[in-house]
Amino acid sequence: MMPAGFHVIAKPIGPICNLDCAYCYYLAKERLYPSNRHWRMSDETLETYVRQYLAAQADSVEETVFGWQGGEPTLLGVEFFRRAVELQARYCRPGQRWRNTLQTNGILLDDAWCEFFKANDFLVGLSIDGPADLHDKYRRDKQGRPTFERVVQGMQLLRKHGVAFNALVTVHRHNGDHGRRVYRFLSEAGVEFMQLIPIVERGEASAGNGGPVTPRSVGPAQWGRFLVDVFEEWVHRDVGRVFVQIFDEALAAWTGEGATLCIFQETCGRALVLEHNGDLYSCDHFVDPDHRLGNIHEVPLAELVARPEQARFGQDKRDGLPRCCLDCAMRFACQGECPRNRFVCAADGPAGLNYLCEGYRLFFDHVRPCMGAMAEELGRGRPAANVMYRINAERQRVLQQGLAGGRPVGRNDPCPCGSGRKYKACCMRRRSPTSPFRQRHLPSG
Repeated sequence: MMPAGFHVIAKPIGPICNLDCAYCYYLAKERLYPSNRHWRMSDETLETYVRQYLAAQADSVEETVFGWQGGEPTLLGVEFFRRAVELQARYCRPGQRWRNTLQTNGILLDDAWCEFFKANDFLVGLSIDGPADLHDKYRRDKQGRPTFERVVQGMQLLRKHGVAFNALVTVHRHNGDHGRRVYRFLSEAGVEFMQLIPIVERGEASAGNGGPVTPRSVGPAQWGRFLVDVFEEWVHRDVGRVFVQIFDEALAAWTGEGATLCIFQETCGRALVLEHNGDLYSCDHFVDPDHRLGNIHEVPLAELVARPEQARFGQDKRDGLPRCCLDCAMRFACQGECPRNRFVCAADGPAGLNYLCEGYRLFFDHVRPCMGAMAEELGRGRPAANVMYRINAERQRVLQQGLAGGRPVGRNDPCPCGSGRKYKACCMRRRSPTSPFRQRHLPSG
């Protein structure tokens, strides 16, 4: 039986890109089609995909989302997507809602692109890894040149035209110790929606980096610390103003609503990938011959999605959890994360533990009190942002007790609030008259 709702990420230009990012997992997909010279999705494939995708969605699906990725989809030019929008309008059923998202590196964005995005209500994902020294480490063009300035120009154009966008930040070994700096850079640049994606590359083993991964890969504990550092910046001033995807997912778990992101769902298999020629694969991270379901020119999309092997693929996410995950108190929030990262041997058996487990446990354990408080606020019909009042008030109370109980706290002493950071980097900054925490108007509830 076909799932009631499913999502397809289309790769209309396959893995072809104008950048040569060192950690990109999709550039190597050229090997799937070794004799291919023309990567552009044909008009026939585009029309077949749009028609079948809209037809396959159940009436209960509130909005059908067309996701366009690559490679770099803007290499196709605006006219390709103008044609896609025309086809969507032609084939949608009466009352059927649809929307487009597009992930880009931002290099080719100009006024014409942004005018098109705005006019057609595109949601754009912009890849940016932080300030220049962190971004340019791995995100370079085919000539090895840095790309930061061009990406920022693209971001400024999106803002100029009022295009809805979010920042996609890949977290790797180089920027993984700079969570606060990355978050501050983006928030000060006016970014209101952020996605944080850990880089985990299998292959080259490197002593001391946590396992059989490349030196570029983020470390498990490093990933957890990055999330905690970003969370601490966000939870004191930006709840309800800035939205970080993993924080939204955590709050959904604490309120019992369930995850919307596949990596935190108990089972998966409803987020598939369509290559430029119409081949359909089980998942963006499993685009390989073993996970090719078929081609939409030969078998309708609805039938491919409903194939038993795809159902097994999704159920294996749940059924393959090691015992330590089944017994973990954070399973309700994590669900073992993505199967692509489950290659570490658990203490109680063979490989199957997520490489990032240590980091996720650190993060979910750290945010537990705040998530509980936000869930309580929502349960009482009040804004989750009220948690900022409670946290800052408690910090000040603990701080005052510390100051009253003995000698004054020095700049380099551990902060009395118990954060684990130095006083100068924590509550001392928050007590400063020039601190943004004093200047920002917090929402009432």
